[in-house]
Amino acid sequence: MIDPVRDFLAALRPRAGRAGDGTPEWCATIVVRSPVTKIDALAIVALAVDSPVREARTMRPYIELEGGARAEIEIPKFGEPPPLAIDVYSTVSHEHAVLEALRLMAALEQYTGWSIRPDFEV
Repeated sequence: MIDPVRDFLAALRPRAGRAGDGTPEWCATIVVRSPVTKIDALAIVALAVDSPVREARTMRPYIELEGGARAEIEIPKFGEPPPLAIDVYSTVSHEHAVLEALRLMAALEQYTGWSIRPDFEV
């Protein structure tokens, strides 16, 4: 369910940089409603955007997207329903994260039969 207050607060709250260098990041999330594992989702996203999975054997593998953004796959925690979240991070702005998330969503919908929705207002 879309929560405008949460999305507004998330847009204002920068997240720490990947390398711990203090670079602020913004996040936009798309939700895959089709059942898929994290490993399969990483491979499919990488193929859809023609970019390799980076840090594949770590706790936070990611796929680089155009324009400096990156996508990470979040699996449901124990006891949560099965949708898979794809977080798109940008160090440019929240608008850039949203734009790249929408581009990724369009690429995945064209490449797969997944049912995907943004977890932010469009």
